[in-house]
Amino acid sequence: MTPELRAKLLAGLKDGSIVPYLGPGVLADVKNVATGALIPADSDSLIIAMNDGKPMAPKLMYEFPRAAMNVELKRGRTSVTKFLNRTYGETKWTRAAFHDWLQAISPAYVIDINRDTQLQASYAAIPHNLIVGIARIAGTAFRYKIFAWDGSAYQRAETIDVSKPVLFKPMGTPLPEGDYIASDADYVDFITELMGGFSIPPEVKELRKGKQYLLMGMRLNRDTERMVMADMIYSAAEPVGWVFIAEPTAKEKRYCKKIGLEIIDADIFEFIGAAVAA
Repeated sequence: MTPELRAKLLAGLKDGSIVPYLGPGVLADVKNVATGALIPADSDSLIIAMNDGKPMAPKLMYEFPRAAMNVELKRGRTSVTKFLNRTYGETKWTRAAFHDWLQAISPAYVIDINRDTQLQASYAAIPHNLIVGIARIAGTAFRYKIFAWDGSAYQRAETIDVSKPVLFKPMGTPLPEGDYIASDADYVDFITELMGGFSIPPEVKELRKGKQYLLMGMRLNRDTERMVMADMIYSAAEPVGWVFIAEPTAKEKRYCKKIGLEIIDADIFEFIGAAVAA
């Protein structure tokens, strides 16, 4: 990465023209306070954690939504929700270096496909909007909930105050309520409504027009995550933006070229100036 590109990305994040889009890699240094174990954030680690520390059958290890669907069919949807609440809402984790860095910038709009609460903690001192993805909810076509943080608590809201930061967690969070997009059935419902325009609030549809995106901590070799991302960044500028992918695959290169993402073959922790212990 050139110094010029680094300066451009930092300036765009600060002025709001570039939107950070966060994947599991931003949590690479986060550990369980009690045990020192790494936080389960990517697909494989989530599956193993959900299965009491053991891998599942190869066909289920392919992707977390598939494994979560298997658990849901066997033990009910609440089993997956309880696992995610326990993992992200009840377990104490160390602070991510990335989130300390992002907190210093406090972008006006952030998309975070992780299910942990560190992004919300970064904005705890700032009144903000929180959008949480939901799925398979009867009585409404919309696939999101809106909350307003007043500096001390979240309250349900019907609209978004775009003068305050907007945190979009499409895959869910335990706070203030444990809502998640996790199983195959959740993703099918959420993506279907996302493509129809019902998974994104109207204020965000307007806010996102002409933005560029910086994808950090995620690979682009899974169709599910790519489908969510493609619709989340609809109405982006041209070119769409950049993605940090160390040693990208041929598939990732083709996809990024197709949609207008420039690959930065580097580690995000180099970009933020933080060292991460192996």
